[in-house]
Amino acid sequence: MFDDDHSGVPRKRTILLLSVGHGCVDIYQGAIAALIPFFVTERAYTYAAASGIMLAASLLSSVAQPLFGALTDRWAMPWLLPVSTILGGVGVALSGLSGSYALTLAFVAVSGLGVAAYHPESARVARIAGKGSHTAMGWFSLGGNIGFALAPLMVTAVVATGGLRLTPLMVAPALAGSVLCLPVLRALERDERARTGIAAPVGIDDKTSFVKLSLAVVCRSIVFIGLSTFIGFYAEQRTGGGAAAGSAALFVLYAGGAAGTVLGGSLANRWDRVTVVRGSYLVSVVAVAGVVFVPGPALFAFVALTSAGLYVPFSLQVTLGQDYLPNRVGTASGITLGLTVSVGGLATPLIGGIADATSLQTALTPLILMPVLACLLFRMLPEPAVPKVEALPQQVAECEETPFAAADEATARGALAWQKHA
Repeated sequence: MFDDDHSGVPRKRTILLLSVGHGCVDIYQGAIAALIPFFVTERAYTYAAASGIMLAASLLSSVAQPLFGALTDRWAMPWLLPVSTILGGVGVALSGLSGSYALTLAFVAVSGLGVAAYHPESARVARIAGKGSHTAMGWFSLGGNIGFALAPLMVTAVVATGGLRLTPLMVAPALAGSVLCLPVLRALERDERARTGIAAPVGIDDKTSFVKLSLAVVCRSIVFIGLSTFIGFYAEQRTGGGAAAGSAALFVLYAGGAAGTVLGGSLANRWDRVTVVRGSYLVSVVAVAGVVFVPGPALFAFVALTSAGLYVPFSLQVTLGQDYLPNRVGTASGITLGLTVSVGGLATPLIGGIADATSLQTALTPLILMPVLACLLFRMLPEPAVPKVEALPQQVAECEETPFAAADEATARGALAWQKHA
């Protein structure tokens, strides 16, 4: 995939390690949603109380991620990768030990803070390692999506056998992910010492387009987190399959993201990113409507289509944000990569309250409008111009030698320009 070396470490290995490490963090975002049915069963939480858990994970994360992004624009902080990975895992591991609702919220918030610290810096490192490639960012994002997909399996395997008291066992991915970060950080340190001759970028931040992109990200987040929180309950109601049907629906919602992310990168090599994302949101409108209104086993097909439709934009929105704000890549990454999976949690208490007062179907129906709004916002977005940069001939030659040079040359040059901020 990436055959050139990254300061003595094969680039393919660097991207792979980053991708797996990303999965070891995002598994905890998926774990929060997967734990909610168990909290409801063991502690008799209402829909509103259960959605408050998602709010706790999302609120602190939503506020903190742009702040961490701004910090990484000023200073490189690669040490955040292992530290934030551990923090994300410890919060989830402790969440099942106390019967106190307040302590549960606090532990979940700690996990959210770890996730918030991880994403801006990890996206910065991934952009350097992949030289700004759409394909490299797609593989990096894929790792996070797989982590999401594995979360229900991990939670079910641990909690279904012994209850919430076994949640400390779920710290294992965090320990593994923190170790996997270390060779990447050593390679990055050698690369920083070796890098010379990078010129300043020639580009202007398009803040207006970035704001519109961010609003579209918020719309995607609301529908995705809303479904993540309640699809387990809803699948049980609509299929009559019990808890197994709920876990299966959540797994399908997350697992379809792997296909969506890979498909998004492939489509972006044929058409521009804005067109691809706009089309995927149109598909998502039909898919979400099917989830809400189609009963029986067919629900799972619409869940899969929803997952693919919502995940095609995932990595493309990250690179779009970085190209709209070429001088503030950390901030762009913190919002598009971080908020895309957290800010939607702010709306879950409203969804839960409506579900308690009426029905879950009524509460989920407004989610159909979210991809409509995202599509309309993307109709107002241009495909961003990539900043020009004076780079060393050797570095440009390296980009031209990669297998994906035809598709990724422009963004590779953008990454070279951006590296001066590292």
